[in-house]
Amino acid sequence: MKLSPQVNAALAAASLLDGCLAATSGKFNILSMNVAGLPAIFNGNDVPGDKATNSASIGSKFAEYGLDVIHMQEDFNYHAHIYRTDTHPFRTATSGGVPFGSGLNTLSNFDWVDFRRVKWDTCSNASGADCLTPKGFTFMRVAIAGPTDNSTAVYVDFYNLHTDAGGEEQDLAARQHNVNQVTGYISQWSKGNAVVVHGDFNSRYSRTADTAIRAMLASENPEGPGMTDPWVELQRGGVVPTEEDVCGNPASGNACEVVDKVFYRSGPLVTLQAETFRYDGGRFLQADGNILSDHNPVFVDFGWSSGSSLRQSDFSGGAFGTWFSDVPTLAGIAKPKPAALAFRGGSRLDGVALTLGDGTILRHGGTSGTEVSLELGPAEYWVEAELCRGEKSGKTRNFYIHAATSLGRTLEAGTMTADCTTFSAPEGWQVVGFVGQDGDEIDQLAFVYAPQ
Repeated sequence: MKLSPQVNAALAAASLLDGCLAATSGKFNILSMNVAGLPAIFNGNDVPGDKATNSASIGSKFAEYGLDVIHMQEDFNYHAHIYRTDTHPFRTATSGGVPFGSGLNTLSNFDWVDFRRVKWDTCSNASGADCLTPKGFTFMRVAIAGPTDNSTAVYVDFYNLHTDAGGEEQDLAARQHNVNQVTGYISQWSKGNAVVVHGDFNSRYSRTADTAIRAMLASENPEGPGMTDPWVELQRGGVVPTEEDVCGNPASGNACEVVDKVFYRSGPLVTLQAETFRYDGGRFLQADGNILSDHNPVFVDFGWSSGSSLRQSDFSGGAFGTWFSDVPTLAGIAKPKPAALAFRGGSRLDGVALTLGDGTILRHGGTSGTEVSLELGPAEYWVEAELCRGEKSGKTRNFYIHAATSLGRTLEAGTMTADCTTFSAPEGWQVVGFVGQDGDEIDQLAFVYAPQ
């Protein structure tokens, strides 16, 4: 008997609940779809039928197909019809219709710890009205797996975008700047993280002027963000096309090229591998066989596995401050082990730090509060931590930390609250670093583990 994706997901979740253990491998899928949600008076998108009705049909198909993370573009004035018929438990709030919103929204089976909307620095009206709405990109750190006790979790950074359209010189320049703006944020926010970017790039590799998408590829730009395009990987044997082969709608196969792209990369905490790529236009048709959007939806199946030398806990705190990560530093050290811990705190948790055995210092947060420290012995490991959070000035942040070693010694800083979580390193592992968001204090924090 073949089980539905929803039943398979429920069984997998039940097995995790039974053992209170985090999965170390699994699968998820993504879909990118421009839903043609501009008001009909502005753009009919060459799609027959009523846009409100078509949008409701799109939403019902999103719910039907068991899609895990859906990025939508042009989700403007018919947004409510999609959300009315969709059933995904996690969804972004609309930023508004034309001319107020970006048209970028996400539906997901997984929760996230941060969500941001960023407007493009550059736009062009040379070929249309790209500056009419605040187009740009969104960022979210999505939990694709997590246990019941929060001690370990698996996160992937997802970006959704809609770049400038058109082929005039100003359009090309704006589009290149758009893509470069995203890669700049990836280098800042997603250090050491696995990343998936999918959206409407308005770009084709076969257009010689669309060079920014080539620069995203690790095979084309070793100094870039290190991404792979699953269409190039799975459909073209790794060869980037130079001759144009434009898809029909719906596409008759997967060898042709559309402007909607998917890029991904692995990180030390999680390895990603694209397993299936297809254009999904054939599953998004009206009852009479007409298309629901002027874009072919793009579908990718991914497999994932946890890192063999580094993993992380879930997060505690609030999505404020600047993202930081010790993962890139730790990934370059063969067997990291803390030699000393140091925390700063008073009424709240101001800072965290540890010194590794090779002298590397990992420090985050501010300099206020009282510092306390603990030196660890050669055979002593940091194996458990407790974080307590609360609200300050309307923002959730960490107020307290308590660390326990394998020898039962402890270190604490800050002020306890009633909202506390304990994080335990997996058997045979230890806490060796941090991931989170900070400013003058520790707004959000997770722990990085490595084998003892």
